[in-house]
Amino acid sequence: MSEDSDSEANSGPDAPSPAADGPAPESPAAAGEPAPAPPSPEERLATLEAEKAECKDRMLRIAAEFDNYKKRARKDMAEHEQRARETVLRDFLEIADNLERAVASWSEGGEQDVKSVQNGVDLVLRLFKSKLERYSVTAIAAQGQPFDPRVHDAISQSPSAEASPGTVLRELQKGYRIGERLLRPAVVVVAVAPPVPKSETGRSGGSEAQTAQPPEGGVDIDLTGDEKPPRKGDKSS
Repeated sequence: MSEDSDSEANSGPDAPSPAADGPAPESPAAAGEPAPAPPSPEERLATLEAEKAECKDRMLRIAAEFDNYKKRARKDMAEHEQRARETVLRDFLEIADNLERAVASWSEGGEQDVKSVQNGVDLVLRLFKSKLERYSVTAIAAQGQPFDPRVHDAISQSPSAEASPGTVLRELQKGYRIGERLLRPAVVVVAVAPPVPKSETGRSGGSEAQTAQPPEGGVDIDLTGDEKPPRKGDKSS
């Protein structure tokens, strides 16, 4: 009975654990290892020089790549402009060919083929307008429109009783837009109000206004000077 009570007392919570009897682990500071020494000025200078050389090399590579990019961009732009110019000129060469055919038919047929030549020129003109529309070139309306200095170029004014003052009376040269931008203004003549003629009624009314009323028992006095005064020797009526 006493042996059992001794064994229970030894196995209680106050009993020391076997791990507590072992040695505790040592920390790096407690181990006595030396701390790394700071870099010397020479080492720091060498590191900065290496970083400087690396940055310089990188900047030189970027500058060379940008210069090559500009050269490629200029070359591509020049090639694009050349292709666009060739496309436009190729379309206009077709119009020139049709005009040459019209002139040749005029020379071969004589004056009896005037109507056919006119029809051919009309066809060429319609073809030319269709080519312009392909490149978003449209004509500017001018005849009878109010004068707009943004799209109209007035070279003179002309009095007109039919057209309202400030409107385009005649169009001397067509204007064109390319998209929303002005390609060429229209050359126009602007209408102004005609001068008012002097009427005879207005002149007579003014003369009557200048005639003074005669005093009672006196004679008429004309201020206009139209009637001549009586001369000496004339008999009075």
